[in-house]
Amino acid sequence: MIKEFKEFVLKGNIIDLAVAIIIGGAFGKIISSLVNDIIMPAIGVLLGGINFTDLKYVITPASGEIEEAAILYGAFIQASVDFIIIAFSMFMFIKLFLSMKKKKAEEASAPPAPTQDILLLEEIRDLLKSK
Repeated sequence: MIKEFKEFVLKGNIIDLAVAIIIGGAFGKIISSLVNDIIMPAIGVLLGGINFTDLKYVITPASGEIEEAAILYGAFIQASVDFIIIAFSMFMFIKLFLSMKKKKAEEASAPPAPTQDILLLEEIRDLLKSK
């Protein structure tokens, strides 16, 4: 069982997947910072100084020790923008990757140019046919 587990873990696909998950997590943090720290404040300024993290719909206000119950739709808007940017970035990355893969496949499928020996033999064959 240990041998099977070792074979499973050391397969190339599993290692590639692990690296992709780690890079994807780091990429997600970068995009979240971009959205939260750069894009949403800029949009807020353009819309008249709105801070999206403060946008909420209060269902019941706070009274005494009881906290308010509110729907934080501003945080939802930020998360939605975050998701759209991450999805678009991944789409562009995959599109770029597939186009590079397609070019490699086209280069690999193109027949190699005939060597000098082949060309010389073809010329000799053509000369013999013409006589």
